[in-house]
Amino acid sequence: MARQLPPARERILKAAARLFQGAGIRATSLDAIAEHAGLTKRTVYYHFRSKDDLIAAYLAARDEPNLALFQCWFAEGEGDAAARVESIFRHLAKAARHPAWRGCGFLRTSVELVDQPGHPAVVAARRHKKRVEAWLAGVFQEGRNGQEAEALARHIMLLLDGAFAVVLLHRDPSYLDSAGEAAACLIRSFALVGAEM
Repeated sequence: MARQLPPARERILKAAARLFQGAGIRATSLDAIAEHAGLTKRTVYYHFRSKDDLIAAYLAARDEPNLALFQCWFAEGEGDAAARVESIFRHLAKAARHPAWRGCGFLRTSVELVDQPGHPAVVAARRHKKRVEAWLAGVFQEGRNGQEAEALARHIMLLLDGAFAVVLLHRDPSYLDSAGEAAACLIRSFALVGAEM
């Protein structure tokens, strides 16, 4: 019996993800995506009105799995919240050591579309980053007021996204390890300040 191929939309998204992550969104044509998916360009347009829609769908499809992965790494970590957040950075540093690693797809896409802040893909990237930040704020809520938890989550996001940028610049994943150590120190310092009040 012949193996059944995944639905066309799924094949297009998988092809787009591979090509966008490897070469970037501007350098990847719809022709290349169609060829990689084993479909016609017309089929691509049947499922996505434009390349912009496909780029936005590519990021939207990464949103939940990426957040779930962070949540999994946090849950599997040992120790207090600081140690568990640090384990997220350690996992990312390990991933960054793989030769195929190209950084955060949400940030890379946003950089490529920096002149289009209302682009649907930039909106999807912002939504994802805000979801991660909100999840972190929820993690930090215990023993803190809402504003403290939100401020701490924002600081961790700055460390996370800053580390992504510096690792790409220097091609040195140890910056993610260092950012994780800084995140753990920051979380513990917030805990000390809260205890003194």
